[in-house]
Amino acid sequence: MRYYALATDYDNTLATDGFVSDRTVIALERVQRSGRKLILVTGRELPDLQHFFPRLDLFERVVAENGALLYRPATREEKRLCDSPSQELITLLRQRHVAPLAVGQCIISTWKPHEVTVLEAIRDLGLSLQVIFNKDAVMILPSGVNKASGLKAALKELNLSPHNVVGIGDAENDYALLQLCECAVAVGNAVPKLKEIADWVTPGEYGTGVVELIERLLASDLRDLESRLTRHEILLGVRPDDQEVRLNPYGPNLLIAGVSGGGKTTLAAAFVERLVEQGYQLCLIDPEGDYQEVTGAVVLGSSKRAPSVNEVIQLLERPDQNTVVNLLGISLADRPLFFNKLFPALLKLRTQVGRPHWLIIDEAHHLLPAAWGTIPLTLPPTLHGLGLVTVQPERVAPAMLDLIDLVLAIGPTSEQTLSAFGHAIGETVPATPQVSLQQSEVLAWPRRPANEPFWFRAHPPQTTRQRHLRKYAEGEMTPDRVFYFRGPQRELNLRAQNLITFIQIAEGIDDRTWLYHLRRGDYSRWFGEAVNDEELAAETKSIEHRLDLSPRESRSLIKDFIEARYTGAA
Repeated sequence: MRYYALATDYDNTLATDGFVSDRTVIALERVQRSGRKLILVTGRELPDLQHFFPRLDLFERVVAENGALLYRPATREEKRLCDSPSQELITLLRQRHVAPLAVGQCIISTWKPHEVTVLEAIRDLGLSLQVIFNKDAVMILPSGVNKASGLKAALKELNLSPHNVVGIGDAENDYALLQLCECAVAVGNAVPKLKEIADWVTPGEYGTGVVELIERLLASDLRDLESRLTRHEILLGVRPDDQEVRLNPYGPNLLIAGVSGGGKTTLAAAFVERLVEQGYQLCLIDPEGDYQEVTGAVVLGSSKRAPSVNEVIQLLERPDQNTVVNLLGISLADRPLFFNKLFPALLKLRTQVGRPHWLIIDEAHHLLPAAWGTIPLTLPPTLHGLGLVTVQPERVAPAMLDLIDLVLAIGPTSEQTLSAFGHAIGETVPATPQVSLQQSEVLAWPRRPANEPFWFRAHPPQTTRQRHLRKYAEGEMTPDRVFYFRGPQRELNLRAQNLITFIQIAEGIDDRTWLYHLRRGDYSRWFGEAVNDEELAAETKSIEHRLDLSPRESRSLIKDFIEARYTGAA
C-alpha cells in the first residue's frame, strides 16, 4: 500500500454549506476500515467545527485554524502550534471597524473587503504576521503557519511521511496542503489556481468529489494516477538530445552496475542525494564504508562496531530519518546472514507505515551472492523501491536480479555489463546503441515496462561536484587532462596539473606564449573538456574573442573567474 492517510479540507470539500452528507460519512468510514488514517485540515475554529460536524471521531487528527491548532479526537486533547493572537492587533482592527471579526486560539479572521485594512494594521504595528485567503475569507496567522505546517505536525505524531498521503481541497489556502502531499486532488468546484497544480480534479463537486477519490483510493491505491505525479520524479541524467532522464520514485526496482572506477558509486550517490532532497526515506546498506557523508542520514555501525537490526528499525520508525548501515564491523562471510535478518524487518515496517521508501544495497554481490542458489529470503509478491549496486550483476542471486525493472550499466564496459545481466536472468538484451561510452555515461535498459536500451550522461551529485572543486583546484589531474603551456614554436613544456598551478604558470610566462594559447581558444577548450566546467569555458571564450584586452588584462580576468569558482571554495 502506498497511501496510508487521506488529508481533506472541510468547507466546500468534505462539506456543502457547512454540513457533511451521509454518503460522504459512509465513504470516510470505509477509509478508516481499510487501515488508513483520516486527517481533517480546516480553517475553521474547533468549537465551530464540532458544532457542525459531530463525527470528528472518524479522524486520527484534526488540524484546525488553518494549521495553527492540532486536535486529537480520541483523547480530546488540543495543542497550539503557534502563539496566541496579538491583543494589540485585535484592538486596532475593532477600532478600525473590521467586522465581523472572529478570534480563535491562534487565528484572527474576517472577510473581504477588509484585507486592505488588515494589512495596514499589521504594517502599522510592525507585526510578523501573514494574511491567507480562503475565497472571500481573510485569515491572519503567524508567518510560516499554514495547512502544510499543521499537517506536518499531525503526520509527525502519527509517524507518517507526506509521501504516503493523498490530499484534497478546494481553495487558495489548500495550495500548501496539496503541494505537501504525494498526490494532490482538487474537487470539481475548486478555484482555477488549485486545479492547475492538482494531479487530479474530481468530476464531482464538494463531498461527491471526496467520495470519488475514496472509491479510487480503495479500488487501486491510486495506481491509475501514477503517471501524473511527474513533480516527484528523480533526475538521473540527460540524453544526447538534452532530454532529461527521470525515474518515478515509487514502483521501479533499479540496478546500477559497472566496473570499478566507471562511475557507479557516483551515480548511486547522486540518486541517494536526490531522494533525500525530496524527502523520501531510505535505508542504504553500505558494506565498504563508501557512503559515510550522506547528508541527512545517520550512519549506524563502523569498522569497530557492528550495527543491529533493532537500532536500524528504531531509527527508521521516524519518517524524517534516513540511515546508512555500515557493515565494516561484520565479517564478509556473515554479511548475508545479517541482511537475511534485516530484510524481513524492513519489509514489516513498510507494511505498517509504507517506509522506508527505498532500500539501496551497495556491493549487492556481498549480501545476495549468486552462490546461494535458492535465495534464503521470503520475497513478497511485489516489491518496489529496491536499488542494487554491484560490479558484476552475474554475482548477484538471480531471484533478486529478476525483480529489477531498470538496469543502468555505466562506463566503458556498459554493453558487456548489460549482457552479463541478461545472461544471469536468462533473457536476451535488445540491441543496444552503437556508441562508445565514457566514464559517467550510462547505458539504460528499461526492462519493465519493456523498452529499447538508450544511453545518457549521468548527472553528478552535489557532493561529487564539491570533491571535483577541490581536485581541479589543487589536486593531481590525470595525464590526459593536464594543460601544457608550449608556445607558438613549442619551445616550452610547462605542465599545469590543476587550476592553481595554471594560474601560477600563467602569471609567469611571457605575453607571446599567453596570447598564443588565448587566440587558439586553448584555455576555454581545456576548461570545458578536461575540467568539465562549461560555465568557466563560456566565460573564458568571451575573453578569448576580445581583441581590445591586453595580455595583462585577459590574464587577470581569467584568474578572477577561476578564483571565484574554485580556489575560494577549496
